[in-house]
Amino acid sequence: MDFNNYLYIAIRAALDAGKSIMDIYTDPNADFEIEKKADNSPLTLADRASNRLIVNALSVTVFPILSEEEKQCPYEERKKWETLWVVDPLDGTKEFIKRNGEFTVNIALVHKGVPVLGVIYVPVRKELYFACDTIGAYKLTHIDSENQPSMKDMHERATRLPSALVHQGIVVVASRSHQTEETTRYIDNLRKKGQPVTLISSGSSLKICLVAEGSADIYPRFAPTMEWDTAAGHAIARAAGCDVFHIDEKTPLTYNKENLLNPWFVVKPVSSIL
Repeated sequence: MDFNNYLYIAIRAALDAGKSIMDIYTDPNADFEIEKKADNSPLTLADRASNRLIVNALSVTVFPILSEEEKQCPYEERKKWETLWVVDPLDGTKEFIKRNGEFTVNIALVHKGVPVLGVIYVPVRKELYFACDTIGAYKLTHIDSENQPSMKDMHERATRLPSALVHQGIVVVASRSHQTEETTRYIDNLRKKGQPVTLISSGSSLKICLVAEGSADIYPRFAPTMEWDTAAGHAIARAAGCDVFHIDEKTPLTYNKENLLNPWFVVKPVSSIL
């Protein structure tokens, strides 16, 4: 099935959501209205505003929506959904609160457990990553909600992924806010293989994008994440010749599971021999 027709809807939703986030982020008098959710993670005014815009935009399609900020349907109902949107309206809320710019809007379309379309927008940088199984993965710079070209124009202006230059040794990207002993051990084991290892830190779903575009070789994640944290990045990675694997580095993650918590995973090119 070709889901390409839904890509522009998702891109427009992400760009509009990004504008709503930036309106709050750049307002010197804004109160982020930070709350703590049941899992102790933060929730802000920007999360809620972005979610509202995205849900409204995607509601024109026939597919149900699984969003971090919406009440989750029981699995008995959800398991009947062959195709669904998986949304994180503001991925990297901790980065948003820290004002370091490393937060994203994530929108994915999942079909039979596989992310087949993904959009990640980085509002501060005005960078857009988008992908669909049928067209590949792309990165577009200098784009915001005030400047929304047609899908044809975006496709022509965007850079096909992977696009980064070849680099020396192994570049590992790791979480800025969720480093663990297991991650450190994994990186140490890479060093023992003889090649120089460079470690870079980043927030939110940008880490998956860095592997997809070729700026990093591998992203090990040995800390909790949810399906909405990874689905959009996973779609982009898949379309760029990478995948998001269980720690066996062979089995891809699947989506719309009964438990929406992801297992630990590693993002790397499918052809990688690391």
